[in-house]
Amino acid sequence: MNRYHLVALIGLALMGDASAAPRPNFVFIMSDDHAYQAVSAYGHGLNETPQIDRLASEGIRFDRCYVANSICGPSRACLLTGKHSHANGVLDNFTEFDGAQWTFPKSLRQAGYQTAIIGKWHLKSDPTGFDHWDILPGQGKYYRPDFRTAEGLRAIDGYVTHVTTDLAIEWLEGAAGPGGPGRAEDKPFLLILNQKAPHRPWDPAPEHLETFAGRTIAEPATLLDDYATRTTAPRTAEMRIADHMRVDRDVKAWARDSNHREWLYKHMSDEDRAAWERVIDRRAEELAAANLQGADRTRWIWRHYMEDYLACIASVDEGVGRVLDWLDAADLNDNTVVVYTSDQGFYLGEHGWFDKRFMYEQSLRTPMVLRWPAGVASPGRSETRIVSNLDFAPTFLELAGAEADPTLHGESMVPLLTDPSGDGPSTPGRDIFYYHYHEGPTRDHAVERHDGVTDGTHKLICFYDLGEWELYDLSTDPDEMLNRYEDPAYQSERERLTQRLLSERNRLGVVVPQTVPTEQPAL
Repeated sequence: MNRYHLVALIGLALMGDASAAPRPNFVFIMSDDHAYQAVSAYGHGLNETPQIDRLASEGIRFDRCYVANSICGPSRACLLTGKHSHANGVLDNFTEFDGAQWTFPKSLRQAGYQTAIIGKWHLKSDPTGFDHWDILPGQGKYYRPDFRTAEGLRAIDGYVTHVTTDLAIEWLEGAAGPGGPGRAEDKPFLLILNQKAPHRPWDPAPEHLETFAGRTIAEPATLLDDYATRTTAPRTAEMRIADHMRVDRDVKAWARDSNHREWLYKHMSDEDRAAWERVIDRRAEELAAANLQGADRTRWIWRHYMEDYLACIASVDEGVGRVLDWLDAADLNDNTVVVYTSDQGFYLGEHGWFDKRFMYEQSLRTPMVLRWPAGVASPGRSETRIVSNLDFAPTFLELAGAEADPTLHGESMVPLLTDPSGDGPSTPGRDIFYYHYHEGPTRDHAVERHDGVTDGTHKLICFYDLGEWELYDLSTDPDEMLNRYEDPAYQSERERLTQRLLSERNRLGVVVPQTVPTEQPAL
């Protein structure tokens, strides 16, 4: 099925032709800080995610899905609006989203879709454009989470990933609740299911507390990176596992009399508390007895960080399976577009880090798999062309036959869904991607502001407040360890990408601070 055939079918459906394919439903599942390295469909071998892999095997795995600003709130604003942060107004995690602006759920709703969002929101304002919303306040809690609706707050017993999935399935089944009406069977729908996990502090469900204990987990080659070949920004960032991860709260190696234990436990059942006691006691005793220093201490912290992080993902994956099974049982599988992704990538010890923010691959790239049996050509394939979180809005609107904001920065992915050869209609913007991290070093993790461009094989980064640049050849240096900016052998590549960066700033209307070079720097 090519793109034009698809659009024609949608057009017939909108005109009421009973023989035409109905407009697709959308189930958009997004986790928080789920690294692509921790999705087994991507082949890194850290863990197994059979339900997410199920989407990949029955749909498309996207290998270059980038985010426009790798931090929670801004990434979500980019997703909803299809616009970069400077255009949607959410530059950092401390800015309230302006709900009066255009978003793709509003257009879908105007086109006759029923819309719902359940789970993490993290944009401070109330959601707009949704018939039903039931969200976590702020980051939310892992145990006995609060959920917020227009009616107020309520606490729900249980583990947040399970509870969020429960609420989503209840909505799909048509159950009304504090968040609004349930799904109506006579309307196409958009469900956004946003999981909190695996966001820091990585508190697993009781049944997965020890799932990864004792398992072999491959250490990243750059865990002990000293940043000697990079600029100032990586050296001054405060996200090193060895120095900035909290051994008590993050790694759960608390002493018996710690107030942190009691804060966590007060949200748990007695049974859950007993399971946690065993794990925390063991880790605290192990750490005290080992007296670890230097690289050994780094490896010990990393090891337990990974056990908890991957355990959180196990619950997320199970939740994906529950939703897919529900769609199968309801006979809605064939014409429902199901997406699994994350708001951004995450460092799993690469460069010695946790967290995100930088334009390096582990932060910039996010997992993304999409299944749509009625429309995806050649399912089970991978797609290497560049896509981003800016592209969901125009894609969903095209598939729904709904009107898009003409000022969107994203591009529809429909040609990629329906034309696996890559020989279909031209897709402007797929040859380069512009990134901009705005928050700056005065906030969490002290990451310098920067922007840059990548074509998937080379990457140019400008730390504009420092006047420092980095250039990477991803084909020969996928770990981004060698800054080639001053390398004469890369002069032509530097010139090419610098011009592309300046062109993208101009095209997108990026107003850069005075410290940012406004023309190509001297070579």
